[in-house]
Order: sequence, then C-alpha cells, then structure tokens
Amino acid sequence: MMRMNLVLLLGVVLSALYLVNVQYESRRLFSELDRARAQAHKLEVDHERLQVEKRAQATSARIEGLAKSRLQMRPANPAITAYVAYTPDATGPAGAVAAANPVSMGRVK
Repeated sequence: MMRMNLVLLLGVVLSALYLVNVQYESRRLFSELDRARAQAHKLEVDHERLQVEKRAQATSARIEGLAKSRLQMRPANPAITAYVAYTPDATGPAGAVAAANPVSMGRVK
C-alpha cells in the first residue's frame, strides 16, 4: 500500500509541475500574441498613412509643377513640335531606326 501511495504522490507532483509549465507557456504565448497584434495594428496604421502620402504625392498638379520646375518641361504646341516622316532608304536598318526615332536626332527646341 505504501508503494502505491508513493507512485500516486509522484504522479500528482509530476502532473502539478506539468500544469505549472503549461500555464507559464500559455501566458508567454499570450503575451507574444498580444505584442504581435499590436505590431500588426501599428503596421496597418503606417500602411494607411503611407497610402495617403502616396496619393498626395501623385496629384497631377504636383507632378506638373515638378516637371516645370525641376525638368524645365513645357506643354507641347505646334511651334515646338517636330514631325519626322519615315522613309525607307538604302542605308539599312540602322538608318531607318535613326530616322524613325526623333530622340536620336538630338533635342528639338
């Protein structure tokens, strides 16, 4: 009978230690989950803020202003437009590409 009591006592002690370990692990995982949720919320807020900034930066008025100020661009009009006609000749494919590509001819003003 004494032997049975020792075995039962050992079982109770081991199950109590296991229960304490499981509770500790549960609390640790819950706090980690809470931190992950807080970080996810922060990332969602940052993403929304960045989307708003992106929409604000991509307005047509801002882009037009940057094009005029930084790139010295101006609207196209017939006075500064050069039309290039494609005429195939005997110079080969390189000549045809150069004739069709106005950028290769230099800057048109």
